[in-house]
Amino acid sequence: MLASGAAVVLWDADAEKLAEAKAGLASRSGVTTHVVELTSEADVAAATESVMQTQKKIDILVNNAGITGGNATTWELAPEVWRRVIEVNLVAPYLVCRAVVPKMLARGYGRIVNIASVAGKEGNPNASHYSASKAGLIALTKSLGKELAGKGVLVNAVSPAAAKTAMFATMTQAHIDFMLSKIPMGRFLEVGEAAAMVAWLASEECSFTTGSVFDLSGGRATY
Repeated sequence: MLASGAAVVLWDADAEKLAEAKAGLASRSGVTTHVVELTSEADVAAATESVMQTQKKIDILVNNAGITGGNATTWELAPEVWRRVIEVNLVAPYLVCRAVVPKMLARGYGRIVNIASVAGKEGNPNASHYSASKAGLIALTKSLGKELAGKGVLVNAVSPAAAKTAMFATMTQAHIDFMLSKIPMGRFLEVGEAAAMVAWLASEECSFTTGSVFDLSGGRATY
């Protein structure tokens, strides 16, 4: 996004991680951060208004925050863990869209990209909470895309296979091995490969695609 000339605002609940992310992008200008609990309607509303005051508009929204909630069979997952994954991975994107979409509609332009997962299509074993949350995010993408079609605001999603990120630390090695075994290319997704797809979906060139889900699965996806 920065390479394409965007001013980027990062939201996260972890102030320390936000500072690390900003420092990692120090070679480029145009990065600001806000500490936001994305499952809080009040936090999201306040952050949205802050961005509007400083940037005057919001052209692009990427719903990328997510957690795995660890790995266990459905009946062994604690209800509070299951609910937290749904809250972060599905309710939070809804809240952010609810706050940002009216700002985009007022200008007649916007691009929303939701980061789903191939797990939302196939349902990974020992990850029912994560799989269900990403399936819900795919459905949210399709519903919102239809609602905004013709209004200049496009909504799409990507459904990646696993990429080596900090989320791996919350998974068992057995689950990581399972995910790799399902990818015909025999490797994990590179973060830059996902970023390139997201950047195109967030661009003006993406002008006739909405409510769609793009696979980044190394050949794993079958539909």
